[in-house]
Amino acid sequence: MLAGELYRATNPELAAMHDRALDLLRDFNSATSADRRAELLRSLFGKVGASPSVTPTFYCDYGSNIYAGDNLYMNFGCVILDCNEVHIGDNLQCGPSVQIYTATHPIDPTMRSSGLESALPVRIGHNVWIGGAAILLPGVSIGG
Repeated sequence: MLAGELYRATNPELAAMHDRALDLLRDFNSATSADRRAELLRSLFGKVGASPSVTPTFYCDYGSNIYAGDNLYMNFGCVILDCNEVHIGDNLQCGPSVQIYTATHPIDPTMRSSGLESALPVRIGHNVWIGGAAILLPGVSIGG
């Protein structure tokens, strides 16, 4: 999956990783304390820098493929489909409902209907602002 090769999301190892993320997200999205949410992000993400602020609700596939720098800010309703790595630089600001997708699907309908998927990484540099409801597609790089 991380190599950009075809995979099945129903693979037992991936399903277990997804279930873990769902448990952490349930706790995150119901937490009323910013400190508790930051603590949960540190458990969920592969890396998170100082002073993260993600406003519930937030969703992701695995969390462990998200690597965020310092001063991460994501407003209400953001989603990161992290079937591949998402690298986020320092000082990212996201408006509400920003969607970051690494997941993609085969163009060939027969292959797509077989349940195979693929994913490409997304990279976001330092000091980037992403306006509300923007969608970043698989393989996109923004900023330096």
